[in-house]
Amino acid sequence: MNYSIALVPGDGIGPDVVAQATEVLDIVGDKFGHVFNYVELEAGGCAIDHTGTPLPPETLEAAKQCDALLLGAVGGPQWETLPGNLRPERALLDLRAGLGVYANLRPAMLLPQLRFACPLKDDVLAMGDYRGSPSDNSQVTGGFDLLIVRELTGGIYFGKRGRSDGGNSAFDTESYSQEEIERVLRIAYAAAEVRRKKLCMVDKANILESSRLWRELTEALSREYPHIETSFMYVDNCAMQLVRSPGRFDVIVTSNLFGDILSDEAAALTGSIGMLASASLGVPASKGFSSSAQKGGRGIYEPIHGSAPDIAGRDIANPLATILSAALMLRYSFGLEKEALAVEAAVNAALDRGLRTADIADRRGNAGTEKIVGTREMGKAVVSALLSEE
Repeated sequence: MNYSIALVPGDGIGPDVVAQATEVLDIVGDKFGHVFNYVELEAGGCAIDHTGTPLPPETLEAAKQCDALLLGAVGGPQWETLPGNLRPERALLDLRAGLGVYANLRPAMLLPQLRFACPLKDDVLAMGDYRGSPSDNSQVTGGFDLLIVRELTGGIYFGKRGRSDGGNSAFDTESYSQEEIERVLRIAYAAAEVRRKKLCMVDKANILESSRLWRELTEALSREYPHIETSFMYVDNCAMQLVRSPGRFDVIVTSNLFGDILSDEAAALTGSIGMLASASLGVPASKGFSSSAQKGGRGIYEPIHGSAPDIAGRDIANPLATILSAALMLRYSFGLEKEALAVEAAVNAALDRGLRTADIADRRGNAGTEKIVGTREMGKAVVSALLSEE
């Protein structure tokens, strides 16, 4: 099969990590009989420098002609003084809206190999109802494996905004429609169906009217899923519970702003924000979450870390989140479950060998079996593991 992939390396470490992901995809293609054709596009700060706009119209139009989009990172200090509509991050919002992806899936789990990179204590990881496998260096059974489903094209990021009183007062508006909320809730319930059948809707319904609508619609929709345990939690309490008992969560569904913040917090618990992949989906890519997902539709796949301009081009950045994002692309947009599992197994194999980029190195004095490697060597290790898989 032939697939076209829009590549948006972006700024900072984006080109570094995207290069490793494409090398992995090329091996997947050779091994499983696929052809991945790449269309490299500009968005973010580099596009501002070259065209004066964070998302040139030709970038969006070219992306619409591809089967999926793989993105590195955008942004940097040199563009921070620009007006909001001209900053690099605007490219992300406009790509999401332009490609019709409205639900962001951000899985966060504690891999046994990275136990000592996690900042949480053993007794905290043992709490909750999740029971995983203990790491080689710990007798603690537990950890966490959760999925945050974040609404992506509504809420305060897309609401009315402006200045008044001569620029001395500013406002941003949080607004949601029933349709925007329900379609994300259905994706979250579909994900919970194939996980541990638990869904927690996170809001601020004691204060915000928009949150009260989220809660009302969740309560109504939950009746269609009586076999899934539905619960509710205020966002401030959820932020606390993620560090007190992350194992209690399975699927968290929430608004754009809350999801942005909570998913970064969850990322830190995995050992590094450089480990977390994400998939931004619409229809029909979001229809299926079975272990043998059928080919869906266009999505945006990206690591959730930033552009980290201070380490760009220095062979330091962790490419694993981008490689794992490519695995999600294989699964959700192309329906290539076997290939996605192979990439995920190869990442685990590289970690099993003790290879670590600096961000996931042991923080507790047990690094004797670890080898600190750079971006390219970590990518090569995943490729090598892929080639050696039966």
